[in-house]
Amino acid sequence: METTLDVVGIGNAIVDVLVHADDAFLAEHGLTKGAMALVDAERAEFLYARMGPGVEVSGGSAANTLAGLAALGGRAAFIGKVRDDQLGSVFVHDIRASGVRFDTAAAASGAPTARCLIVVTPDGQRTMSTYLGASVELGPGEVDDDLIAAAEIAYLEGYLWDPPEAKRAFRKALRIAHAHGRRVALSLSDSFCVDRHREEFLDLVAGHVDILFANQMEIMSLYRVDDFDAALQHVRDHCEVAALTRSDKGSVVVANDEVHIVDAHPVDKVIDTTGAGDLYAAGFLYGLTRGWGLDRCARLGGLAAAEVISHIGARPQANLAELRAQAFG
Repeated sequence: METTLDVVGIGNAIVDVLVHADDAFLAEHGLTKGAMALVDAERAEFLYARMGPGVEVSGGSAANTLAGLAALGGRAAFIGKVRDDQLGSVFVHDIRASGVRFDTAAAASGAPTARCLIVVTPDGQRTMSTYLGASVELGPGEVDDDLIAAAEIAYLEGYLWDPPEAKRAFRKALRIAHAHGRRVALSLSDSFCVDRHREEFLDLVAGHVDILFANQMEIMSLYRVDDFDAALQHVRDHCEVAALTRSDKGSVVVANDEVHIVDAHPVDKVIDTTGAGDLYAAGFLYGLTRGWGLDRCARLGGLAAAEVISHIGARPQANLAELRAQAFG
């Protein structure tokens, strides 16, 4: 089967609701400044009703990566679950408007669409209340065989490894991708996520994943080591490619005996690091699906990450395709 997509991703389908408010709003509603808390449906509805006007945009880690890939000029598709409600409609419209194919049918019953309620205070701090809702009800039935087979790379978001049905969906995608000779990429997502699923993630990385994305804390957590170099030695014997980000130290890409140390792309001022890893993956995957060398892939990842941390929000505001063309031709 011919590939018609660069990357298809599977992850949490979340609507980011971004508003500006003062510290008094946080105090009134018992929100801890700068923290991220998981909330239930009742709490999510309560806070949403009391938030002022803001911006609503499709979000979630894998969705951010695919939107970044599309912005760079890549061909992307996303699989994730929303409900047939107001925020579900927002997610569907926004992800498609970003250039990402999204065909997953909205659920007619069950939990409402997931949302991350983000309050930005005048000092730039982001306080988040996240309700995972329908996103964690994704199951194997939502995984389209033909869509997975049509993509050069299937990209899996580690955050979605928690729910049993979503785990089954991931395993189905793995089987389909490899049956068609495609590659599988995994983002470890969060060190706490790694702590919960270490043994399963180790099995995935060693035997089922071709491309691994992780930051320094996540890869050290995976191998239970206190030293980044030690983690590097472990992962080089496992998956085909590991792209490891190190914040302002840039990234290290390892593929067996091949190691690339790439400096961070310069940025005038860091405003908000949310989405940095997601956009790094977008740039890296764009280059990889075009046959670029690993060093060049990492540099494009760094450029995309630098753009997103220069403003509030996890989606690019500048024209990434133009930035790519200026930097790489």
